[in-house]
Amino acid sequence: MTAVDELVAGLDAAAGVWIGGQWRSGSSGRFAVDDPADGTTIAEVADAGAPDAAAAVDAAAAAAADWAATPPRQRSTVLHSVFELMRADLEQLAALITAENGKALSDARAEVGYAAEFFRWYAEEAVRSDGTVSPAPGGGARTLVTQRPVGVAALVTPWNFPAAMVTRKIAPALAAGCTVVVKPAAETPLTALAIARLLARAGVPDGVVNVVPTTDPGVVVGAWLADPRVRKVSFTGSTPVGRLLLHQAADRVLNASMELGGNAPFVVTADADLSAAVDGAMIAKFRGGGQACTAANRFLVHADVADAFTGLLAERVQALRVGPGADPATEVGPLINARAVARVAGLVDRARSAGARVVAEAAVPRGSGYWCPPVVLADVPAGADLVTEEIFGPIAPVVTYRSDAELIELANATEMGLAAYVYSRDLHTALRLAERIDAGMVGVNRGVVSDPAAPFGGMKQSGLGREGAREGLQAFTETQYLSVDWPA
Repeated sequence: MTAVDELVAGLDAAAGVWIGGQWRSGSSGRFAVDDPADGTTIAEVADAGAPDAAAAVDAAAAAAADWAATPPRQRSTVLHSVFELMRADLEQLAALITAENGKALSDARAEVGYAAEFFRWYAEEAVRSDGTVSPAPGGGARTLVTQRPVGVAALVTPWNFPAAMVTRKIAPALAAGCTVVVKPAAETPLTALAIARLLARAGVPDGVVNVVPTTDPGVVVGAWLADPRVRKVSFTGSTPVGRLLLHQAADRVLNASMELGGNAPFVVTADADLSAAVDGAMIAKFRGGGQACTAANRFLVHADVADAFTGLLAERVQALRVGPGADPATEVGPLINARAVARVAGLVDRARSAGARVVAEAAVPRGSGYWCPPVVLADVPAGADLVTEEIFGPIAPVVTYRSDAELIELANATEMGLAAYVYSRDLHTALRLAERIDAGMVGVNRGVVSDPAAPFGGMKQSGLGREGAREGLQAFTETQYLSVDWPA
């Protein structure tokens, strides 16, 4: 039995619906979770249905008043315990992520470290709730403004960061005093179950966190959004699904946070340090195989340095090691499933038909597994699907520009506005361009934008609200003010 087999066996995923502090089988049977590196089934997981969805809200609602009344310091202590447990179990959690998601073990380790930081950050923020006292301008009263938990929150998370997307929502919700019902992605439920066990070990009371894996998200999430006891929905995923959830949330005027799709431009100016830009590109594009909403989706490179930049990037991409994520030498793992491979291949084929040319292509393993070769393309038309759609794969299309006006037009020619990257030796130039790009986050001379202490989120159809930082806590609170009689 391998280490991963032992981890999975210890999870008892067949009884993997976590409700009210109890593990139970799903009302809809079981479903298979496969390893993207070879297509083999690594676990049979409990498949939840409508009865489980209702039971989860029952448990969360029953625990809500006591958890909201728990002193912030006590909530903080529990969250810090989860942080410590995640750090202690980093290797095991990373191996589990690699097994069900396929990403390289180095990427999985980085994700677990990032995911754990949300519990540390919100352990610190839990004791810093906002509030003000001020005299009413007309006199005769004092205005007391406080923040209170929004209530039961429905959290819906994606497969590409099975640890970080769960913790980025659970940690602030618990810090604010909310109870939660969580639906992890069917492709990667095991990491969420492992985190649920750590939460229980850390002392999170029964019913405060409930995890409901399912292959029928419409039924489960739909039941939650229709339940009057649920007062918040936080979703990370595709823009089309986000639109559907917003329609459902509108019927009940539900507090909604949406972190949706991206189409990040990676800008390389004529004066950029090309070596640094390529280093940043390798992170921004190929981390997790490009399966990230913040991934660099299109490279907008000044015509004067396009050939040089493309050549340097091609050398690095050609040398990438693609293989099973569990292999320590692997730098890029498989895509999540066969549909993803076919979709990305189609985007590349259509771009080549429109005149793009492949200048580098990394080798991939033969045989089973959802392999997609990392590719660099030059002469990509600005209107190609590869540029206008979110790729979600290890493909780097290079588009050239000549003027700042043309650059800004290209960068903003999308309904998405999540992340962007700008490389320039002149910081004034970089900041000036960054401020003109319609994106919620811009990496200036760096290929990473995510940080638990920073507000993560986008503009336009990339979402509503922010996660992380102070804003992430505020997303799970309601403002209340008390007008207190105060005679002169």
